[in-house]
Amino acid sequence: MFSWWRTMQESGGLWNSIKIIYRRSDLRVGTLVGEDANGNKYYENLRYQFGRHRFVDYKLKEFDASQVPPEWHGWLHYMTDNPPTKVPPVPRKFHAEHQANWTGTTKDYVPYSTTRPRIQSWIPPTNKQ
Repeated sequence: MFSWWRTMQESGGLWNSIKIIYRRSDLRVGTLVGEDANGNKYYENLRYQFGRHRFVDYKLKEFDASQVPPEWHGWLHYMTDNPPTKVPPVPRKFHAEHQANWTGTTKDYVPYSTTRPRIQSWIPPTNKQ
């Protein structure tokens, strides 16, 4: 009971807790580890079960896991113990800039067919005089 109350207070009170639960479906608090270029914030709380104590708070309301850059993905999935804020990744000339995958969202939706039709419609001949 007290841990729930403490979590609600650390989240900013009752009203902010309700907004967070509505947006993310869970109420988590932790220490801020860092922030990426997209504005996503990464947290860690060692009171939670191992495998669930690192989490991300997405900046956008329409979020997807592809918005996490590769260096933070490695930290979130326990591939490394050091976040990119402590040990920055080595820049390589063959690394491309990270882009989120917007397939299936309103940002990438194309409402028309992009393929050519197989059957061409008949156009009646015109009388030229």
